[in-house]
Amino acid sequence: MIRKQKGTILLVEDDQNLGFVLTDFLGISGYKVEHAEDGVKGYEIFKNGKFDLCIIDVMMPFKDGFTLAEEIRNTDKNVPIIFLTAKTMKEDKIRGFKLGADDYITKPFSTEELSLRIEAVLRRTRQALITSDHGAIYNIGKYTFNYSNQILSGLGQERRLTKKEAEVLRLLCINKNKILRREIALKMIWGEDDYFMGRSMDVYITKLRKFLEGDPDVTITNIHRTGFMLEVKE
Repeated sequence: MIRKQKGTILLVEDDQNLGFVLTDFLGISGYKVEHAEDGVKGYEIFKNGKFDLCIIDVMMPFKDGFTLAEEIRNTDKNVPIIFLTAKTMKEDKIRGFKLGADDYITKPFSTEELSLRIEAVLRRTRQALITSDHGAIYNIGKYTFNYSNQILSGLGQERRLTKKEAEVLRLLCINKNKILRREIALKMIWGEDDYFMGRSMDVYITKLRKFLEGDPDVTITNIHRTGFMLEVKE
C-alpha cells in the first residue's frame, strides 16, 4: 500500500541519532523529509527546494537556529517554522516567536507530540491560505481572474466559474509556474485526499484547460504522480 504524502519537511538537527529517528518517524507518518545537520547546510537545502514546514534545532554548530530562521524568513515569509530546543528559557521562546516561529517544542519530547504539533501548524497555515485573499485578482496571460466574484475574463469573453472551479484556479494562480501538489489541493478544497476526490479534481482541471486554451502562452501541466502546474510565459 502506497502511503499518501502529507507534505515536505526540512529538518535541521545536529544530533545525528535524533535526526535519524525523526526522519524515519516522519517518513513513516507520510512526510517527505530533507535532513541537514547544521544551519549552513540547512539553508542551502532550503534555497534549492520547496517545503511545507521547517523544523529547526536552536543550538547548532556553524549557524544557530535563530540565524537560520531569519535567513529563511528573508526568503519566504510564509513557510511555517517549528523550533526544537533543549533550553527552557523564556527569553529564547520570545525571540523565537518574534522571528515568526509557529511553534516551539522543548526537548525531550515524544514523536506523537511532534506529529500533533506539525498537523496543527499545517492545518492553520493551509486554512489561512484559503481565507487570506478573497478579494484577489490574478493575471493569467491574456486572462484576468477575479476570485471574489468567480469571474474569468479575457479575449472578449467573460465566464462565471463554479465555486470548485474558482478554488482550483486560485490555488493554481497562487502557485503560478510552481508545482501545486495534488494531495494539498485535495485537502484544502475537498477536505480529503482519496481516489474519488482526485478524479473529481481531474475533471475541474480539464475544464480549466479548456477555459484558458485561447492563450497559447498559458498551460496547465500534469506533473506525474505529483500534481499540476499553471505555466504562464511572461
